[in-house]
Amino acid sequence: MKKENKFGLPSEIKYCSKCNVINQRPTSTNEYLHDKFTKQIPIEFDENNVCYACKTVEKKWDGKIDWREREKELIELCKKYKNFKGPYNCIVGGSGGKDSAFQSHILKYKYGMRPLTVTWTPHMYTDIGWKNHRNWIDVGGFDNYLFTPNGKVHRYLTRRALINILHPFQPFILGQKSFIPQMAYKFKIPLIFYGETPSDYGTKIVNEKQFSNKNEDSHPGFTLDPVSSIKTENIKLGGDPISYHLDNGYSLDDMQPYLPLDINKIEESKIETKFLGYYLKWVPQENFYYAVDNTGFQPNEKRIDGTYQKYASIDDKTDGFFYYTSYIKFGYGRAMSDSTMEVRNGHITKEEGLGLIKQFDGEFPKTYEKEFLEYVSITREEFDNLCDKFRPEHIWEKKSNRWEMKKTPWEYFEKNIK
Repeated sequence: MKKENKFGLPSEIKYCSKCNVINQRPTSTNEYLHDKFTKQIPIEFDENNVCYACKTVEKKWDGKIDWREREKELIELCKKYKNFKGPYNCIVGGSGGKDSAFQSHILKYKYGMRPLTVTWTPHMYTDIGWKNHRNWIDVGGFDNYLFTPNGKVHRYLTRRALINILHPFQPFILGQKSFIPQMAYKFKIPLIFYGETPSDYGTKIVNEKQFSNKNEDSHPGFTLDPVSSIKTENIKLGGDPISYHLDNGYSLDDMQPYLPLDINKIEESKIETKFLGYYLKWVPQENFYYAVDNTGFQPNEKRIDGTYQKYASIDDKTDGFFYYTSYIKFGYGRAMSDSTMEVRNGHITKEEGLGLIKQFDGEFPKTYEKEFLEYVSITREEFDNLCDKFRPEHIWEKKSNRWEMKKTPWEYFEKNIK
């Protein structure tokens, strides 16, 4: 019987003929079921080796979407809530990065909305990340709720997520996703705006306007009700069931901030959730320029470890390790993530993207190495050994005591381009 690949990934490694993304890249996972046995849902390629993300983004530029009509839909949606009683009529989550800055500012100053901004604190703010958060509020002009989870619990869950599933960013993702609806419910705010649609990254969803309710979404990672069929004690946090954490001295109250809001409360409150990227053409690089001009956003002084750019995902010292561990598990690193998006949006060519991947992808995130390893209480040697346990055999091989990808994108295209 043929041995199944780690994470249930495709045996044949391919790269998108348009943007260079690897076919091992997973789409969104229901993190409340995520453990070491979870099989990932990889990004889809068509018969011409074009990825689903390319096909989605292509629609933004090929004239098939009438963006004027989409904006009219947004204006009508905003009109619906303009006279809502209370200081806020919508909520926008974020850290003060380019995307949340663009989203909140344009909703307030162009479309006349009254957004409350909410922030689930990063694991460890970078200096530039904290500065941009303050500029978002002080220069952009917003009210903001900044929630800092129990530091002991957050650090514990981050370590568990690293050891169990090599996913140190998972507790932040869970908290950020659950926090926004919880705040909307708490303050009786009727409308939640998220940013780009998940399909921009290759995740297939039923409804491009909004998160789906239970049983509506073809993809379990993007539903407002990811846990209704799961007993609470079996929900996974950090790769362990909650019962494990309860047996190790933590309480259900400790875990509560990471759990999703009861879908019945959302439906009773008639909270609507929308993707702004459905109504407005969402282009990350243009969001960056907008945030610089309107909220005082500043890029990093130098390029970020593992990539060539200076302005995306720069607020958390853990960010680099999220991308590095993704590279280990799926052959999908930070330079590939950044360059494939810019290729899709026409900012760089496929060939330029390939060169950037070759130069920077998989670079170890040394800038915050010391702080991160201390945070998760692990040595560099232990971290490297842990990473090696998660390397899929069909992606990696060891040559002269050094790990190498069996099939790099540049080798793949050299062989397959006739």
